[in-house]
Amino acid sequence: MLRFGKFQQKTLTSFQATSFSQRAFLPRNLSIASEEKLFDKILIANRGEIACRVIRTARRLGIKTVAIFSEPDANALHVRMADEAYCVGPAVSAKSYLNIPNILDVIKKSGAQAVHPGYGFLSENAHFVEALDQAGVAFIGPGVVAMHKMGDKIESKKIAKAAGVSIIPGYMGEVRDRDHALQIAHEIGYPVMIKASAGGGGKGMRIAWNDDEALEGFRLSKQESMAAFGDDRLLVEKFIDNPRHIEIQLICDGQGKSLYLPERECSIQRRNQKVLEEAPSTHLDQATRESMGRQAAALATAVGYKSAGTCEFLCDSQRNFYFLEMNTRLQVEHPITEYVTGLDLVELMIRVAAGQKLKINQEDIKIHGWAMEARVYAEDPRRNFLPFVGRLQHYQEPTSTDGSVRVDTGVVEGSEISTNYDPLISKLCTWGPNRDVAIDRLARALDSYVIRGLNHNVCFLRDTIVHPRYRAGRLTTKFIPEEYPNGYKGHVLTPIETHHLLATSAIINFVEQNRLSHGHTPDSAVYVVGVEDNNFRCEIDEEDLNNFSVKLTPTSGGDTITIAVKHTWRPGQLIFEGDLNGEHRIIQFFGTRNYGMQLQFHGTVYDVSVEGEYEHDLRIKYIPEIQTVDTSNSLISPMPGTVVSVNVKVGDKVAFGHELCVLEAMKMQNVLRSTRGGVISKVNVVPGAKVDVDAVLLEFQPEPKP
Repeated sequence: MLRFGKFQQKTLTSFQATSFSQRAFLPRNLSIASEEKLFDKILIANRGEIACRVIRTARRLGIKTVAIFSEPDANALHVRMADEAYCVGPAVSAKSYLNIPNILDVIKKSGAQAVHPGYGFLSENAHFVEALDQAGVAFIGPGVVAMHKMGDKIESKKIAKAAGVSIIPGYMGEVRDRDHALQIAHEIGYPVMIKASAGGGGKGMRIAWNDDEALEGFRLSKQESMAAFGDDRLLVEKFIDNPRHIEIQLICDGQGKSLYLPERECSIQRRNQKVLEEAPSTHLDQATRESMGRQAAALATAVGYKSAGTCEFLCDSQRNFYFLEMNTRLQVEHPITEYVTGLDLVELMIRVAAGQKLKINQEDIKIHGWAMEARVYAEDPRRNFLPFVGRLQHYQEPTSTDGSVRVDTGVVEGSEISTNYDPLISKLCTWGPNRDVAIDRLARALDSYVIRGLNHNVCFLRDTIVHPRYRAGRLTTKFIPEEYPNGYKGHVLTPIETHHLLATSAIINFVEQNRLSHGHTPDSAVYVVGVEDNNFRCEIDEEDLNNFSVKLTPTSGGDTITIAVKHTWRPGQLIFEGDLNGEHRIIQFFGTRNYGMQLQFHGTVYDVSVEGEYEHDLRIKYIPEIQTVDTSNSLISPMPGTVVSVNVKVGDKVAFGHELCVLEAMKMQNVLRSTRGGVISKVNVVPGAKVDVDAVLLEFQPEPKP
């Protein structure tokens, strides 16, 4: 390792990542190649999966890459993939990935001729672009003027209106203070959306249905906006109830050509952040698609836009659409557009930044098939999608032989998800000739995705994409609260799924016992198997190495179910894949536990008991069940994070819904409220304190009865 003052450089001449060949494919390619000169070396001012994504295209184009990294990211995947890598500061983004002077020094030291910003961080920072212009370094993105105009949501709405773009009713200016926010809300009429003028990604956004929510939304949005973007200006606009979130991808060369690509549907969201996306949308007809695209292209032309950008719209049930904002960068969900168009958007951005004209025309762009994207997060969907931290103890990505599965990630086995950055593990994408096939492939890929060591949202993603309403394409931004009004509780096993899960557990146990006895076990066995209080007497007969007959009889009495199982599972494999009564199942084996094993089915982990009849009877008779700890008189931290504020003190009386404290994690501020009435008896934290998951923040006692 070489040291240059406060910077550390790592030079890697080769890095082999076998699974990347699975990620980089496009189903068909439009001709965009050119013999014109590109750059010799580019710097990626980002981290994680998007940095890896840019490096792959640069490598294919013969361009050397320079990565930057914070101290905890020293061994990150993007650092290992790049030709050169430099440390730019500590974990805090403001001192590393947002540290413009340090990044400029790296550019100078490395000799990079251009910078790709990815998304987030400095991707929409006009001051950074100005600094690059002064240094004579190309920015692989839009120019300063367009970024200024479109990066400010207030200004962009004014320009959009002048360009003939449909806009949402709202106040065309900056909100001065909380009283002004209330005044605007009253003039527009509830519900309203209070949102940051700068930035995006769901940060600094709150929906208000009344004055109290407007005041709280103003406070929290202002704090989040300042923390995430260094800019606390807010705007207020009418909230379009029950809309679909649809966006248009643009690619412009700044030399007279602004093209729009097929739309992406991004309606499945939690906390205003996208979770599932698809291209195209089931909602748009060709006339609406073209109208939306033309308006987006007109707006880009009006500001002299170049590079990739996205116009986001809200669309109602009658296909009336309203401009939401323009993101002057590459979007997180760009892979699904690449899937259905055959275009490499990163390559187009690089070519435009090098001064090349686009070699394609609007009529060349067609929709080919259907693509889905699932954002796989380290979070707990059963605890209101709260972020989770930890180390990836086992990590195995799904693959395909035909290129219909793509995984964009910045992690490998052993990587750590921390509170410092976004908890995104990967973007899992699939392609199919139609929507049903694309969804089926995504479900299979989710079932095969091995992520161990931390909580993740695979179970929620898996359940959502097979939900009848989702399969029918009846989507809105309210899908999650409407379909899971009491929160997501995990996959609910059907009777057939219960039988298949238990049959699988019996076979795994039988095969494992056969290994331990070196093949000297009988051809049959009897167990008592159970999951979620459903217990069965299980008779298993081995017909041959890969074929079994399993009979399940409820211990409480009832009919016997016979299941024919064909499989190829062997001890040591993480995934059991087989046909049970002709139905294909993918079930993950987590390992043995007391009285049985843990299996993951449809993304949810189940404790399954597998015991001999005698052992089962002894356990039930002599071993008491473990009692759960009562935490009803405590406020437990649902995630690791930093305490922003504590809004109660010892002796305060609180009622249900009372705001107790605010916790910040992954740049989002989370209000923790009382779930019961009582009196605060102990406060264990102060503002600024860092807390772990399940830490006791406050304690209270029930309010005395009169």
